[in-house]
Amino acid sequence: MDFLFNPWPWYVSGFLIALTLLVLLLLGKRFGMSSNLRTLCAICGAGKKTPFFNFDWKSESWNLIVVVGAIMGGYIGAHFLSDGSMPEISEATKVSLEQLHISEQNTYLPKELFSIESFSDYKTILVLLIGGLLIGFGTRYAGGCTSGHAISGLSNLQLPSLIAVIGFFIGGLIMVHVLFPLIF
Repeated sequence: MDFLFNPWPWYVSGFLIALTLLVLLLLGKRFGMSSNLRTLCAICGAGKKTPFFNFDWKSESWNLIVVVGAIMGGYIGAHFLSDGSMPEISEATKVSLEQLHISEQNTYLPKELFSIESFSDYKTILVLLIGGLLIGFGTRYAGGCTSGHAISGLSNLQLPSLIAVIGFFIGGLIMVHVLFPLIF
């Protein structure tokens, strides 16, 4: 049972992801999280107002299981398969976090950004709102999210997915090394 309580090696996780994508490919399905938002909007009747949401959502409803599985897996992993501590990080990372006024005692979500107390700071609220809008716009503009392009699109050898993934990495590097220090 120890293997459940520790991070899995890349070759186990990678194999399971590849196996899942192979099954989806054989079934003629595409993987992606952001497409579920379109499906949910169509289920709620948004197709009556906007043609973008007017499609056969029942054929895409299988992907909603992915969302439920991600939520359940995250909950089970955090509450039953983890001691709640952060994995070991380097001393250089600890120093960088301290310079940004982010405690090294956090778990995966920094309490400086994601606690109830953090919402009393207008800057945190503004960063989360602008970030959410940019992610939503970017997902729609790129025709999918990071999981859809990086996992499914690249495994199908799609050039637009390669371009999108390169853009995600460049954007992430700019955010972490340029914008994040300016904001915090």
